[in-house]
Amino acid sequence: MTDHTKKSTSLIPVLEIFGPTVQGEGMVIGQKTMFIRTAGCDYHCTWCDSAFTWDGSAKSLIKMMEPQNIWEELRRIGGNRFSHVTLSGGNPALLPQMSGLVALLHQQGITMAVETQGSRWQDWLKDIDQVTLSPKPPSSGMNTKWEILDEVVERLLHREPCFSMSLKVVIFDEQDLAYAKKIHQRYARIPMFLQVGNPDVHRMDIQHHAADLLSRYEDLIEIVMSSNELNDVRVLPQLHALVWGNKRGV
Repeated sequence: MTDHTKKSTSLIPVLEIFGPTVQGEGMVIGQKTMFIRTAGCDYHCTWCDSAFTWDGSAKSLIKMMEPQNIWEELRRIGGNRFSHVTLSGGNPALLPQMSGLVALLHQQGITMAVETQGSRWQDWLKDIDQVTLSPKPPSSGMNTKWEILDEVVERLLHREPCFSMSLKVVIFDEQDLAYAKKIHQRYARIPMFLQVGNPDVHRMDIQHHAADLLSRYEDLIEIVMSSNELNDVRVLPQLHALVWGNKRGV
């Protein structure tokens, strides 16, 4: 393999790098973090709040970057004000070449989190400190590939004790709730988070949008509290949507 070929296979399609900000979702909600958002996704969820990562609308913004260049950009933007990085998308697990970035960030003492739907396995997932598996419920319009999700879960369960893994399901309706119960039963050993869905990812009137999301959150809390199948779950809002609405880069 030539040097040119090696370089091309290590390049990562990056759409945006931003922060420090707080993680708004999942088990590390509230965590101060930098974000690296990659392009491309194997799912096209109907309510996706990051559709620009796969629908072609932000194609001109994609930068093919080496891990070292990504680290330099993180430091340029975040200075020394961060020690945690979130790999986001799209679906970062589409990219085997992320392994080089993961290794470099660990060398720099950075703790890392990633969220993926569990539709693809990459060996570098074993080296991520906090993995959130977020299989998509019926409202997304996507179909879960159970055999692949089973494999991803099983591989991650054999990680070191210090490793953290969780499941997160976004809830929009009763079908989604039934799906979440199925996920919770199927993977009973894994911490489970339920998160209220954001039905309008384009709305920009933050105050009224936040009020509507809080109302939906209250409804979800009440439903979960009345269920005897969801006694060991945590119910979350989308923190960033409450604070910044649908604004990007925060």
